[in-house]
Amino acid sequence: MRYPTFQAVSRSWPSFIPKSNSNFIFSKHPHSNIWNLPICRPFSCTSIRFLWTSEMTDSQFQSVKIDRERLWRDIHETCEWGRGERWGEEATDIGMKRLTLTDSDKQVRDWFVKTTESLGCKVSIDAMGNIFAVRPGKKEGPPTYAGSHLDTQPTGGRYDGILGVHAGIEVLRTLNDNKISTEYPTGVINWTNEEGARFPISMIASGVWAGAYSLEKAYDLVEVGGGTATQKSELERIGYLGTMEASYKANPIGAHFELHIEQGPILEKSNGKIGAVEGVQAYRWFIITVKGADCHTGTTDFQNRSDAMLTAAKLILHSHNKATELGCLASTGILTLRPGSTNTVPGFVQFSLDIRSREDFVLLKLEQALKQEFAQIAAGEDIGGLNTLGTKGRGCTVDWQLDADSPATKFHEDCIKCVEQSAKDMLGTNAAPQVQRMTSGAGHDSVYTSRRAPTSMIFVPCRDGVSHNPAEYCSPEDCGNGAQVLLGAILRYDQLRAEKGT
Repeated sequence: MRYPTFQAVSRSWPSFIPKSNSNFIFSKHPHSNIWNLPICRPFSCTSIRFLWTSEMTDSQFQSVKIDRERLWRDIHETCEWGRGERWGEEATDIGMKRLTLTDSDKQVRDWFVKTTESLGCKVSIDAMGNIFAVRPGKKEGPPTYAGSHLDTQPTGGRYDGILGVHAGIEVLRTLNDNKISTEYPTGVINWTNEEGARFPISMIASGVWAGAYSLEKAYDLVEVGGGTATQKSELERIGYLGTMEASYKANPIGAHFELHIEQGPILEKSNGKIGAVEGVQAYRWFIITVKGADCHTGTTDFQNRSDAMLTAAKLILHSHNKATELGCLASTGILTLRPGSTNTVPGFVQFSLDIRSREDFVLLKLEQALKQEFAQIAAGEDIGGLNTLGTKGRGCTVDWQLDADSPATKFHEDCIKCVEQSAKDMLGTNAAPQVQRMTSGAGHDSVYTSRRAPTSMIFVPCRDGVSHNPAEYCSPEDCGNGAQVLLGAILRYDQLRAEKGT
């Protein structure tokens, strides 16, 4: 893929300035690192002064400001597409239900394309519906992107993912407003189906781009809830089945910065303003199947039951206890049982198990311990006093099926340092206690981009750590802070790329 560049003679964007202006001469301002560029229009010739990131000083990095009111307005105007539950009295106290590849998702995608094209970007759509908007740089090369997602949970909020995409667009607006030219192309990505709420694999589209999933696997995903639509059929239906190959090889990324609400309480409780994210913790998802025997609740005493539900309850409680012991996390979010009758002891239970740790080896230790101890508990052994939940019965069997595997992710140190420096540019001399290095507990598209490109994330506080909930909230101040740090990180990384020639 060829990326747009500034014209060699005019140092101008091809979409903004005619290519036939080679008779004009550009000159450098005698007392600055700003170039005076002539733009030829019918009946007039106007000089525009461009600022090159490769020559920007610390004071210039600090002086370039995003438009906070414009960012806030854009977020909430586009949240009319996919409005969810109202949770408060303010005009913006409304959640979101914008599932991927629905009509409301198409509406916001159309807005994204139209808006970024109006800013002078070249827009491309790949075979997974990922949208790449690229603003030209002085040189050719893979772009430095701000990336996130515009799809939401069924009962989601207005900031998860949405903030990151809108902040990326605000970065482009600010570059144009301040006539800043980057050395390499910059841009914004809207990743498809990050949430995995409709087609049930999270971050599937960035995963295809990174080579973690096949295109066929992604296309064949069927929507949850008993529908028949596939991810491919819905991409076709809304007109976002792109022709560009969904691959890091065909469409490389120079660097990826993702602004996101923390989705946890750490920053808020510590009065932190910015999280410079070092990586994402490892997680593994399993489907656990417990098999016993159906029997009558009134005629079968405890000693003669193979109670799959009681056994599953013990296993879930034990997973929590063991995870606590090893400094990990364990959660169950889905549980089904059969036959589903009030007066029948269930002989079949299936539940999800989500285990997480910052370190891969600790997660493996937890998994191995749980597999051994689940089998012992199901056989009736008393581990950790769990048999106080019920008398020993005839026992059950336990089967494990791996559903998802995401190793611990370490982000690129250069990107992390650019985030930290940008936060210091914004916060000034008192930045240190307000800027924290953090590990993300949740998965993000940056997990997959980090496998193929330098990556980091920027966290901002969200009220009470609430997310995946209509009442999810990030203040105008924190949204603006995050976008400001995103802008600075991208500019500083572009300068670093110029110094390294990469």
